[in-house]
Amino acid sequence: MIRIDVVIGTRPEAIKMAPVILELRGRSAFSVRVVATGQHTDMLSQALSYFGLFADVNLGIMKNRQSLDYITSSVLEGVGGSFDADRPAAALVHGDTTTTFAASLAAFYRDIPVGHVEAGLRSFDMRRPFPEEMNRVMTDRIASYLFAPTEGARRNLLRDGLDAKKILVTGNTVVDALRIAAGINASPLEPRLLSLTDGAPFILLTAHRRESWGEPMRRICSALLEILAARNEMRALVPMHKNPVVRDVMTASLGANSRIILCDPLDYPDFVWAMNNCSLILSDSGGVQEEASSLRKPVLILRDVTERPEAVEAGSCILVGTDKDKITSEADALLSDASARERLLARCAGNPFGDGFASRRIADALS
Repeated sequence: MIRIDVVIGTRPEAIKMAPVILELRGRSAFSVRVVATGQHTDMLSQALSYFGLFADVNLGIMKNRQSLDYITSSVLEGVGGSFDADRPAAALVHGDTTTTFAASLAAFYRDIPVGHVEAGLRSFDMRRPFPEEMNRVMTDRIASYLFAPTEGARRNLLRDGLDAKKILVTGNTVVDALRIAAGINASPLEPRLLSLTDGAPFILLTAHRRESWGEPMRRICSALLEILAARNEMRALVPMHKNPVVRDVMTASLGANSRIILCDPLDYPDFVWAMNNCSLILSDSGGVQEEASSLRKPVLILRDVTERPEAVEAGSCILVGTDKDKITSEADALLSDASARERLLARCAGNPFGDGFASRRIADALS
C-alpha cells in the first residue's frame, strides 16, 4: 500500500481534512497516518473525534501564548522527525496555517512530495491575513500536487507561474464535511445552547485573527452590543477562541450582558447547528465564509480583504472590516428589513465552493 501522511495542526484543518482521510482510508491502495502537530490541541482532537478519527502521531507542541517562531520551529523539527522515523510516499497538508507551511518545508527538505489541499487562495496582501497569506503562498511553491477549491484559485496559481499540470480544481472539502456533519445531530449537545432552541433570533459571532487583536476586537464587541441594544428580542452566541489575547477582550467587553452566551469553541456539529439556526453571522474566519455560503446564511466579514472572493460574489457575504459604524449599519439593514436579507441570499446562484465530493476527486488524483 501507498503510505500517505496527513499533517494537521488546528481545528479547521481537522474538519476540512477529515473527509479526505475517510475517503483515502476507504481505498485499498492507501495507508493513511494522521500526524497532529497540536498547534491547537483539545480543539483538534475534538473535531477529529466527531468523524470517528484520531491522531496516529500527536506532537503536542501547544503551549500558552505561543509565538510564531516557536510554532514554526517546533513543527519543522517534530514533523521532520516523524518523517525520518517512518517515511511516507507523500504528505498532505491543508490551507494556510503555520503547521501547513512548516510541515511542507519539512517534507521538501526530505524530497517527499506534498499535496496542498485548498491551494491557490490569495488576498494579495502579505500582511492580511497574517501570517496566513505567506504560509499559503510558500506552501503552493513547495507542493507537487495543488488541489484548488475553485476556478478562481486555479487562476491565482497560474498567475503565480505554477505548472498547470500540477493543478486540479476539486471544490472545497468543507462542503464534504458539512454533508457528513448534517446527519450527526439535529439539536445542540452543548447545554448552554439549549436556551437558543426556542425560536428567538440570535447572532453568531466568531473573531480570532491576529489583525483583529486589541482595538479592532474591542470595536467588534462594541458593535455587537449596539446591535443588541436596538433589538430587545435578539441574543448572541460567541464561541471564544482559546487564545487569551482574544478571550480577555471578549470577556471584559461582553461578559456582563445577559443576552450574550460566551462559551468555549463548539464541537463541530454544534457549530453547524448554530450557523444553521442563527439570523446573522459576524466573523473574521475564512472557513465560516465557505460554510455560510453552503448553508445560505448571511455573513458580515470582519476583515478588510478576503481570499475567498467567491463568497462575496455569490452574495452571502459582505466585507465590513472592524469599523463599528459599518458593522452596525450593515447588520441593521439585514436584521430590520427581511426583504433586504432575502435579496442578498437570492443572489446566491449555487454553491461556489463545490458539490461535496472534493475528497473523492483528491483521492482519484492521488490514485
